[in-house]
Amino acid sequence: MYFGPVPVAVATGAILAHSVRAGDRSLKKGRWLTAEDVALLDAGGVEEVIVARLDAGDVHEDAAAERMGSRLAGSGLTAKAPFTGRVNLFAAHDGILTFDPDAVLALNSVDESMTLATLAPWSWVKQRQMIATIKIIPFAVPGEALAAALELADDARVAVTPLAPLPTVLIQTELAATRSSVLDKTVRVLTQRVEALGGELVAERRVPHTASAVAQAIDEIAGNSKLVLVAGASAIVDRRDVVPAGITAAGGQVRHFGMPVDPGNLILLAERNGIPVLGLPSCARSPALNGVDLVLQRIAAGIHVEPRDVMAMGVGGLLKEFAGRPTPRAGKTPEDVVKAPDLAAVVLAAGQSRRMGQRNKLLIEVDGQPMVAHAVRAAAEAGLAPIVVVTGHERERIEAALAGDRVQFCHNPDYAQGLSTSLAKGLRALGDDCDGALVCLGDMPRVGARVMDRLSAAYDPVEGRAICVPTWHGKRGNPVLWDRRFFAQMAEVEGDVGARHLLGMHQAMVCEVAMEDAAVLLDIDSPAELATLDEVDR
Repeated sequence: MYFGPVPVAVATGAILAHSVRAGDRSLKKGRWLTAEDVALLDAGGVEEVIVARLDAGDVHEDAAAERMGSRLAGSGLTAKAPFTGRVNLFAAHDGILTFDPDAVLALNSVDESMTLATLAPWSWVKQRQMIATIKIIPFAVPGEALAAALELADDARVAVTPLAPLPTVLIQTELAATRSSVLDKTVRVLTQRVEALGGELVAERRVPHTASAVAQAIDEIAGNSKLVLVAGASAIVDRRDVVPAGITAAGGQVRHFGMPVDPGNLILLAERNGIPVLGLPSCARSPALNGVDLVLQRIAAGIHVEPRDVMAMGVGGLLKEFAGRPTPRAGKTPEDVVKAPDLAAVVLAAGQSRRMGQRNKLLIEVDGQPMVAHAVRAAAEAGLAPIVVVTGHERERIEAALAGDRVQFCHNPDYAQGLSTSLAKGLRALGDDCDGALVCLGDMPRVGARVMDRLSAAYDPVEGRAICVPTWHGKRGNPVLWDRRFFAQMAEVEGDVGARHLLGMHQAMVCEVAMEDAAVLLDIDSPAELATLDEVDR
């Protein structure tokens, strides 16, 4: 194909490469120039135009795109008519997008003039959704190059595998502390998941968290189902755990445990009598996108999921959302996804230190700095922001002691009415962009940044860890990290108490984080405790 400038006088039959204005008319690029067009250009004073002129054997962009589209559109796809060298492929029905990525790469490597762009393989697509586009870059391609691409088209064919009927049963196990509300929510969320894929949750059974109970439930309700879901009261942590043991006892086989997708790591892939059985990770109780969805979509399309398929999901398998967003991936922006949550610190420093005598314990030097400064500086080192310090008793002295620190002071004039008033003041001082807050006591000087780092790392509301509590040898301590959903309840607490009673109310959302020493249990209230500070077992 010739491409370049030619005198207008010899441009008849060529393709105009760039739009040209002649008089009061505009000739658009891609136009096959006629004798009338040439006369118009000449009359308008245009002496030269840039054109493309096909050689023998060249195939025009639209014809080439149409031929490629007809070969690449597999089952479940429709190819639209070509325009400007482009053919778009649309899904004829809901389903899973399937193709060989290596074959697409090979086709795209034949010649730079011919391209195929697709959605990611294994994408869940909806009817009439555009899933691929074929674009011929220049105005024509050599016939030999097109022939070479068409030879590879069968291997690169793109298809949409439709949904298959999916009657599903759900088995949930219970422990003594399991709340029925948690199980009810699981039913609602999984019903929505299955129905979104054209399936139906036909039965649900709740049994004790034992292998024998799981096995009996599978025997009793699996019936004519095509999918069995097992949600354990405790997450599966080993192939020999309760849920996989129950599946095995029911005659099933564990085929794969774990997946390189987060959230969703602890999924169990099993099979019984040719029917898939999934041991669910805790994230399946959340409506947010997770690894369970990736597996369910393929099962719903009748695709047999192999262990190798699960391991291949690691590419693109980071599904973590911005934890503070209640509806992940719905109108998301780059700021909404794949970022660490915005966590603040509320340091309670308003107390009167009555058991310490005449001294304000928060101003007593510990390791060369005021006691209250330890909590503030640990929070800063842990990257928490903002750091809100709630003052009350001896407000001016506390503020002076922290004058060099980047903190936001919030005064509580009602500090004498108890700790709860300071907690409410501190939480109300936080901005709307805060996802959670670490509530710190100003009289715990041995709590360092590492404690706060470990609590922050554990925090993940999507996976059910919305309240993170530090422990030492099983005993709960401070500080506690709270998701912002609890702020309103915390602000309603009254008296000289914190929000610890809310842990029992929201037990399913509590995550205990074991610490490396007893610092999380040590608050300094008296001279005797101050004297033994250096004897803490670290």
